[in-house]
Amino acid sequence: MIWVVVGTVAASLLVSWSAGFVIRRAAPRIGLVDHPAARKVHTRVTPLGGGIAIWLGVVLPLAGAHAVAAAAWFGRPSSTDPARLAIPLPAFVAPHVTGFLEQAPQLWLLLAAGTLLMLLGLTDDLRGLDWRPRLAIEFLVAGLIVWQGWRLTIFLSIPWLTDLLSVLWIVGLVNSFNFLDNMDGLSGGVAAIAAAMLATVMLLAPDPFTHQPQLFVAGFLLVLVGSLLGFLWHNRPPARLFMGDAGSYFIGFMLAVATMAATFAGGDVPRHAILAPLCVLAIPLYDTLTVVIIRLREGRSPFAADKNHFSHRLAQLGMTKSQAVLTIYLATATTGLGALLLYQVDLAGAAVILLLVACVLLLVTILETAARRR
Repeated sequence: MIWVVVGTVAASLLVSWSAGFVIRRAAPRIGLVDHPAARKVHTRVTPLGGGIAIWLGVVLPLAGAHAVAAAAWFGRPSSTDPARLAIPLPAFVAPHVTGFLEQAPQLWLLLAAGTLLMLLGLTDDLRGLDWRPRLAIEFLVAGLIVWQGWRLTIFLSIPWLTDLLSVLWIVGLVNSFNFLDNMDGLSGGVAAIAAAMLATVMLLAPDPFTHQPQLFVAGFLLVLVGSLLGFLWHNRPPARLFMGDAGSYFIGFMLAVATMAATFAGGDVPRHAILAPLCVLAIPLYDTLTVVIIRLREGRSPFAADKNHFSHRLAQLGMTKSQAVLTIYLATATTGLGALLLYQVDLAGAAVILLLVACVLLLVTILETAARRR
């Protein structure tokens, strides 16, 4: 198992890290830069396009894995034994080649949809787009994914409501990580923590029907973790590269579809385990919800940039930017740890976990309220 983790994370980290250097040099030449402004916290012109590095860090390793698996399987000797492959592969990989190839069409459909959103964000980074066409395309892509069969597991007997909530889940997470991208290392770091937490759940909590680790979803999430870590080398304070909308749209979408592809409950696993993604993603979802409420209350567009985010509130309390980001990292990890226990507890235990998550969010609310009063 450790080699699965190391292999997936290392390959994507190397690709994203290397691509970051190239993009840092190329972005200013085509005007792909972010300028300081009143509603932004950085003070110098910074290259955008980190989202391209993140995208490459996910797509290239998966494309390479697909090519190797296809060559090993289709070039094998005439045998029904999956261990007899044309290309020698590690013993822990060979048994999963067939399953990977069976899942590949779905994987590339998801990556194609994610690529479309990445290009949408890149266009916005370059030229600036009104929020209405951006939101329309997000809903269109989300609707396509749900139409193709990816849905939340929420045990509702009303199919149209499940579909609607699934679309809103995708669009909500896409915009949550876009909103969260307001300080160096914040959105990418929170996404890396969330992806790592969800991957851990997939590896430790077996599929309720097959009783095997959900290696496909876990591997997908670990590739995303590696790509984000490679990007964060360039995005750590003071950032030399921003992910831009291209990156935030892509990682929000990838996390959304990963939670929909996973099986969190059913069979012998209690239904309250479906709340695991909400625990892991509680902080970015809370930040988005509160910011939207504030903007609507003030009569402004929910997509109008401002400094009402949790990170900004922490800075107003006297924290440095790095301290504010680290505080949000710890809050994300704290709520996410509850997801690891939901499989192992009864309903009373689940209620305690949810109360712990609620207490963290209440603490966030108190800090935000104190900052607003100042």
